[in-house]
Amino acid sequence: MIPKSNGKATKVLIPLVVVGLILLMIAFNSVVVVQPGTRGIVLQLGAVKPLVLNEGFHFKLPFIQKIIPIDVRVGKAQSDQTAASKDLQVVTTTVAVNFHLVPDEVNKLYQNVGLAYEDRIVAPAIGEAVKAVTAQYTAEELISKRSEVSAKVKETLAAKLSTYFMALDEINITEFKFSPEYNNAIEQKQIAEQNALKAKLDLQRIEVEAQQKIEQAKAEAESLRLQKQEVTQELIDLREIEAQIKAIEKWDGKLPSVTGGATPFIDVNTVK
Repeated sequence: MIPKSNGKATKVLIPLVVVGLILLMIAFNSVVVVQPGTRGIVLQLGAVKPLVLNEGFHFKLPFIQKIIPIDVRVGKAQSDQTAASKDLQVVTTTVAVNFHLVPDEVNKLYQNVGLAYEDRIVAPAIGEAVKAVTAQYTAEELISKRSEVSAKVKETLAAKLSTYFMALDEINITEFKFSPEYNNAIEQKQIAEQNALKAKLDLQRIEVEAQQKIEQAKAEAESLRLQKQEVTQELIDLREIEAQIKAIEKWDGKLPSVTGGATPFIDVNTVK
């Protein structure tokens, strides 16, 4: 049998414990900590409040208000988009996008779109922007004007995302893929251009060589002409004297038995 004094104490203690637990739960549900890189969306009885909580410690109405954390750091989305170029070539474009939510307007994004904004907004917006810009260029221009194409896609995509309280940080077109038929046509075109360039260079080389020969012939003809102008009778006589001197220098002292010309020699062996 429990003493009456203990029973009274138990009856008083139990309500105090219950009240303490209730107060503890109220206190625990009255505070919230918003983590770095996030913002807090305030829901009050299911309704989105205009207030957005910044990072740090905050109070809230227990059991009435609920805080939804949402990431506002830079995120990445990458997708492959297939579109038609201006010359009706099928182009698959690999696009990488960096974006972030506008911190002060995340409550509006949550209210209008929810947390599945990448699937509902970002991915479709990338596809629409890529298709709209790709249709303005031929397949060849997409490659040669990659930076211009990227800038236009960025401008178009930024406008689409801004309507849903998102900001575009950067966009990178990492690759263009074309059909096998177009790739083969490009390869054949490059081969033809290389062959045409080689033929042009060969023709230029032949023309240069021919011109060099002409110039060489002209130089030789001019040299002969100048030499003829410089030839005189004195020069001819001098050349003949030089030739006779060289012949005497080479003579071994023996007289020939027969000679011809203007100055004949007599064979001394025939004289008695």
